[in-house]
Amino acid sequence: MALLAARLRRAGLGVRVFRYRGRDPFEINVERLRRFCGRSAHFVGHSLGGVLILETLSRHRELQAASATLIGSPVRGCEAGRRFGRWRIGRWMMGASGALWSEREARWSRPEPLGVIAGTRALGLGRLLGRLPLPNDGVVCVSETAVDGMRDQARVAVGHSALIASRAVAELVLLFIAQGRFR
Repeated sequence: MALLAARLRRAGLGVRVFRYRGRDPFEINVERLRRFCGRSAHFVGHSLGGVLILETLSRHRELQAASATLIGSPVRGCEAGRRFGRWRIGRWMMGASGALWSEREARWSRPEPLGVIAGTRALGLGRLLGRLPLPNDGVVCVSETAVDGMRDQARVAVGHSALIASRAVAELVLLFIAQGRFR
């Protein structure tokens, strides 16, 4: 998140980066993020970080959020993650987060705007596990990023890992923070 954070700082935003371990139990990360949150903020998360933001803000409605933007976040599960979890090395690498990749519903019922950015360039480690339904970013399918109740969704021709390094994604995040929409 360092490059994205730097771009947001250059645009004049105060940025605090929450660090977590994806292999830790998800519940522990939700509680750590809840404690990390202070005053009202714009939340921005990539991949599992976006899943963590969605879950934390959904569970803890007392937390003040100005908006939330999820980038390439498999909030409805992840086919590539499920495939990877079939292998012993995959289960070890995913740690306690492996259960998050099963298919599930994703809903946003808060009044603050939620925006979703999804990549459409099928370039990522998920391709090593077989073909994924199109469109996808090489790891996460666009359909796996959709949240019922989201205000807006943008698609960018970028692969999964490159989403947080993309200038176009940074511009979309800034637009969503300013206007609550991507256009």
